[in-house]
Amino acid sequence: MDVKDIVKEKYGEAALRVISGTGTACCGSNPSSCSAADVITSDLYSNQQKGELPDTAVQASLGCGNPTALAELKPGEIVLDLGSGGGIDVLLSARRVSPGGKAYGLDMTDEMLALARENQKKAGVENVEFLKGEIESIPLPDNSVDVIISNCVINLSSDKDRALREAFRVLKPGGRFAVSDVVTKGNIPPEIRKSMLLWVGCVAGALEENEYREKLSAAGFDGIDVEPTRIFSAKDALSFLEDKGIDASAIGPQVEGKFMSAFIRARKP
Repeated sequence: MDVKDIVKEKYGEAALRVISGTGTACCGSNPSSCSAADVITSDLYSNQQKGELPDTAVQASLGCGNPTALAELKPGEIVLDLGSGGGIDVLLSARRVSPGGKAYGLDMTDEMLALARENQKKAGVENVEFLKGEIESIPLPDNSVDVIISNCVINLSSDKDRALREAFRVLKPGGRFAVSDVVTKGNIPPEIRKSMLLWVGCVAGALEENEYREKLSAAGFDGIDVEPTRIFSAKDALSFLEDKGIDASAIGPQVEGKFMSAFIRARKP
């Protein structure tokens, strides 16, 4: 099973837990892993934002940040959310770009799309369209979007260069790339990197921050900025790492400050 299939399976299962009312959309299938994931996914949205949305949109959130709070969306803009999941960022964005604007959500998982469309109905938001597709092949025309957002999804792509080129293609000249993602900083032993990234994002493949900058530049972007929003530690991942047979206290110095959620900004010239 390749990365794409694993991501589909994990996120499909997460959506079904929310739809069935048996739990939230955490990455793991047991209570301990859900608790560990809470460190990453908790406290990302204000109570006011949560109050605007159905509970099932909030429960389905698997992000690592809140791009809608940082993207400076304006009325009349066209927004695209890459990997839109249960629709939380799409629905919040749609309200921000109204009147006159529109928010697209792109996801490859049927279960998440079904959940997102149901959440749209519950929220009563009309200026939204959910599309089935992959972030490496966006089903929208060139130069058609003002802002691209994404919430901890690009790190899951097995072809990040292609995903970033596609984002560049669909943005209008002057368009903005404004995503939350997991990034790493500096050198990390491969075994530890793998375990920490599994904790941070289920099947994450996070880029080192300078590599992220280089890939954005190669895709054509300028004005690139990587701003840490939440820095993770071995202590944060303690229960998960111990389940994997790793002594979190021993590896602390090797991971402290090296795994983080970040807000990544760039612009299409």
